[in-house]
Amino acid sequence: MKPYNHTTYAILGILTTDCRSGYAIKQMIDQSLNHFWKISYGQIYPTLKLIVDEGLANVRSTADDSRPAKNEYELTAKGHEVLKNWLEEPIEQIPVERNELLLKLFFGRHQSNEKTLFQVEEYKRKLETRYATYTAIEEGITKHKEKGADTKYWLFTLDYGKRVTEAGIEWCNSTLEQLMDEEE
Repeated sequence: MKPYNHTTYAILGILTTDCRSGYAIKQMIDQSLNHFWKISYGQIYPTLKLIVDEGLANVRSTADDSRPAKNEYELTAKGHEVLKNWLEEPIEQIPVERNELLLKLFFGRHQSNEKTLFQVEEYKRKLETRYATYTAIEEGITKHKEKGADTKYWLFTLDYGKRVTEAGIEWCNSTLEQLMDEEE
């Protein structure tokens, strides 16, 4: 079967949910996938066009008197098969994290300890904000647990994000402690 890029597979997966329009797909990306997989708004419509052109989805235009026409997409059997085949393939590689703080910290001896402390403290605050966001998302998902078969899988990915973020906060605490010990 023809290989597609990860954006194509992500959108095929989103089309298995209640998201049928480009706007709904963008909302789903912003509210969930963006925490672990970036897809720009500019990638959505070209990918939808490719998916339709490849016979992976059908498009239907809906219109009423009060609103302009809206395209709604639905996976075909071929689209389901392509998604399933990709999902069952082994993971190719562990992702490499790009982290500006770690890059700066690697060369940290060239700046003051005070600046390094500030940067790690700021990073920790951002991680704490992210953790609070994940907790709010989790509360929203669990309130609507009866929603569907996707729920437990969404919670798995959310749990990963929470655990990684929590580990980052713990790392910040340890690093801050060591940096403060140097100041004394």
